[in-house]
Amino acid sequence: MSLTKNKVLAINPGATSTKIAVYREKELFFKKTLEHSVQDLEKYDRIFDQYQYRLDLVLELLKEEGTSLETLVAIVGRGGLLKPLAGGTYQVDEKMVEDLKTAQQGEHASNLGAVMAYNLAEQLNIPAFIVDPVSVDEMEPVARISGLADLKRISLSHALNMKAVARKVAKDMGKEYEDVNFVVVHLGTGVSVTPHKKGKMIDVNNAKAEGPFSPDRCGGLPADQLVKLCFSGKYTYEELKEKLSNKGGFYSYFGTKDAREVEVMAESGNEEANIVLDALAYQVAKEIGAMATVLMGEVDKIILTGGIAYSKRIVNDIIKRAGYIAPVEVMPGEEELESLAFGALRVIQGEEKAAVYS
Repeated sequence: MSLTKNKVLAINPGATSTKIAVYREKELFFKKTLEHSVQDLEKYDRIFDQYQYRLDLVLELLKEEGTSLETLVAIVGRGGLLKPLAGGTYQVDEKMVEDLKTAQQGEHASNLGAVMAYNLAEQLNIPAFIVDPVSVDEMEPVARISGLADLKRISLSHALNMKAVARKVAKDMGKEYEDVNFVVVHLGTGVSVTPHKKGKMIDVNNAKAEGPFSPDRCGGLPADQLVKLCFSGKYTYEELKEKLSNKGGFYSYFGTKDAREVEVMAESGNEEANIVLDALAYQVAKEIGAMATVLMGEVDKIILTGGIAYSKRIVNDIIKRAGYIAPVEVMPGEEELESLAFGALRVIQGEEKAAVYS
């Protein structure tokens, strides 16, 4: 019996989950989130060491959902920490895979997406893609200046989801994405705040090292205190790097990366949890204000998205502080799987030409 190749598999690895979806043309066939506990992941020294563990779960889920690999026409993964790129759809090649495996631009769970897609697609003799990777760089020259000639500000963000929701909000307004100005906030395991000016993300807090803290990242820290900590002998370089990127934020205070658990603590009378939750909303609102000045106050809408945007407490606190700047649109969750699949489909159907990474 022949199997019709008409499905696209999308894989989106995050810090504490792996989300997958299968689309038949533009129709969603199924979508699932595989949650990973701290205990599941802490046994791996490097994020890339989680590759086989996560891939096995993906293959098991596909089998449970009755999706044969032979029915796939393409596989698309979330783009990881790559060299600076323009937005768009890219075909995964060996150079991209090598850069992600060796973490040339840094370690992040999203690095696993393109590699999973490439290795599976190679076995099936079908193409593998990424769409709007986290390294999308459309920053203006003035935004790159850090204040120290040795260092340059770089663009790392949740570009895939932020561009997707920005396009949807613009469409709902009866306008094109290229005709509007937004401040878009992704509230997830990391927090990205970026001004979108006429279809381009012209600035962004590097979600790995700047801006508000998040469930497991420190965000921007007092530089002098950080330098002292670096030379205190308390931590090795690798230990401190891990602390800043994966054991900061909520985790550093409460040992959990789940905002819902922190809210339960606050509701149960934990005063520190109350203050830290307030501080997250406070820092996000400050960053929104900063990005509004980048747009010189010409902000059509503020958009709040990502998993933490389901939190009414945090969202309401942000709106109280920043809602005077522009109307706030709340789009909780993320549109990343759909955006990945549709990006691959545009190439397959000849609507867009895949860019080449190498």
